[in-house]
Amino acid sequence: MRSRARVTRAGAALAALTIWAASSAVWAQMDAGKSTLVAISRQMSVPVEGSFTKFDAQIDFDPAKPAAGTARLTVDTGSYDLGDASYNDSVRGPEWFDAKAYPQATFVATSIASTGPNQYSVSGNLTIKGHTERVVAPVVLTQQGATQTFDGTLPIHRLAFGIGTGEWKDTSTVADEVLIKFHIVVAHK
Repeated sequence: MRSRARVTRAGAALAALTIWAASSAVWAQMDAGKSTLVAISRQMSVPVEGSFTKFDAQIDFDPAKPAAGTARLTVDTGSYDLGDASYNDSVRGPEWFDAKAYPQATFVATSIASTGPNQYSVSGNLTIKGHTERVVAPVVLTQQGATQTFDGTLPIHRLAFGIGTGEWKDTSTVADEVLIKFHIVVAHK
């Protein structure tokens, strides 16, 4: 009798765990082939664009309940590509991303609010190179069937994150403001 009670309790616990895991699972998977993450800086007033080639987004979002949505973006800082091997090596170094010491940058949403039809304000914590700043990104949502696309541009100040130290701190050479442009495509699981 005790054995049956233990099996029943174990079965109930397993069922509860399965239901909890299913309800807390992220329902959308990022399509890495269609998603882009670009940083645009200005060097001597000329725009310089580079792309992060390795990043992942975990998004759970229902447009009918934006406040209940969650989003987390993880970026491999060593994947920033300016299209030139020597430039790429430089930005991975300690004066810029210091990719060996800080291999990842993250954004974690803390609130999502509707600002108009298919438009949202996403507030959260952006951590780069060990520095965390609260940021707000305007996001436009496009939904086609089971696919959601999130587009936006987030201006940040690189010096707040310790990016561009030493001689690169001079904002007359490289501007402090950097635009982060994202195009994140996710599909329902």
